[in-house]
Amino acid sequence: MCIKKLIGETSEYEKKEMLEIKKPKSWLKSVSAFANGIGGTLIFGISDSDTIIGLSDAKRDAEIISEQIKTKLDPIPEVNLRFHATEDGKELIILQVAQGKETPYYYIGDGNRQTFIRIGNESVPADRSSMKRLVLKGCGSSFDSMLSQYKFQNMSFSKVRSVYKQRTGIDFEDSDYASWGIIDEHGELTNAGALLADESPIKHSRIFCTRWNGLDKAPGLMEAIDDNELTGGLVNLLQQATDFVNKNSRKAWMKTSDGRIEMPDYPERATLETIVNALIHRDYLEYGSEVHIDMFDDRMEVYSPGGMPDGTKVQEIDLLTIPSKRRNPIIADIFNRLKYMDRRGSGFKKIIEDYKTYESFSNGLVPQFKSETNSFFITLWNLNYPATKDVTKDVTKDVTKDVTKDVTKDVTKEQKQVILLIKENPIITTSQIANQLNLSQRQILRHIKELTTLGIIKREGGRKTGFWVIK
Repeated sequence: MCIKKLIGETSEYEKKEMLEIKKPKSWLKSVSAFANGIGGTLIFGISDSDTIIGLSDAKRDAEIISEQIKTKLDPIPEVNLRFHATEDGKELIILQVAQGKETPYYYIGDGNRQTFIRIGNESVPADRSSMKRLVLKGCGSSFDSMLSQYKFQNMSFSKVRSVYKQRTGIDFEDSDYASWGIIDEHGELTNAGALLADESPIKHSRIFCTRWNGLDKAPGLMEAIDDNELTGGLVNLLQQATDFVNKNSRKAWMKTSDGRIEMPDYPERATLETIVNALIHRDYLEYGSEVHIDMFDDRMEVYSPGGMPDGTKVQEIDLLTIPSKRRNPIIADIFNRLKYMDRRGSGFKKIIEDYKTYESFSNGLVPQFKSETNSFFITLWNLNYPATKDVTKDVTKDVTKDVTKDVTKDVTKEQKQVILLIKENPIITTSQIANQLNLSQRQILRHIKELTTLGIIKREGGRKTGFWVIK
């Protein structure tokens, strides 16, 4: 039997061999979890191994199911119960539970009030942060609209004011604090305001950025080329994060008949949309979890706490038609006012479209999106990585794939970046290295001299035809 034909489009379902009349919590907790999530289906009369058992008295069981839902769940979720008869005459009950609008839905049997959520294929008790999330959802509110514990008078918003003026040409007025949702009608600071303040007091809003050496996080003396912990208000975080990506990326150029075409590692618009998505759509109720930007030779991975707002999995949805949903609508609106995003459509589509405009794009480099219950990942591929790898192979076979393990701890962060650039492009010039790292050529020459003295790199060939070798 095809389970999918029984449950329709839902991706959440649970099978029960029989109706446990004396232990209603065993299946009512799943009704609660489905209603608190994206909905789901319970099938009574099928074993976990998909063997059709059938119910001895489906009509009686249906009456019990309906009665137990009415008396042991609060509020009562929207359900649809129907019978299904197999070809050999066995009867099943299909109980479809709709996504609830009055969350949280409690199980109130046994003298307790307990609510459940889905984690993987299990229904488990909701933790504290999940309960807050369900309460906000049920009352049509959001984290960013709630009042914070901080005083508006103790905060400054010079970054928001200056960026607004710079990007729109319009002065930020004091009345905008309320109309933008930074404060409420009584002048109290909202969570959105606390997140946007120059020195945001919400510490878990920070971003951890790392440029790893190679294709993974394998341990070693030089596993990280560059790293930074970014703090401050959301606008400042966005600017710092894009600066970090730019600092650890390079731009190639392709000659054309009338000039040249710029070929960045990561398209600028796609990078901006990805970081904006991480900041405005992350779940700020996930305390102790921050946004991470991990850059590797061939890709950049951006992780943000919290899955899709409606609980669906982004990898199972058509990205080009996905509706735009806001977990933090006030922050999203402010970023729209600052011209960092467009409220009309999905940023996922813009990320993909930006990639497709580049000459080096191929179908294997389409950005990837993945979400789970409490996490969201976006992977952006380095558009220049394959070309860089080919150049390296053509120039010399002596250039190793990995930086030598003999690199000492005396190597500075800037020297690690020099090594990375040489590793990626053995024919790179000192002036090109200086431009990539925003350093003077004198500084680069000093770093190269020290790295040569340490025996980490050496120069082969002449000044114009030579290349670098990592020893």
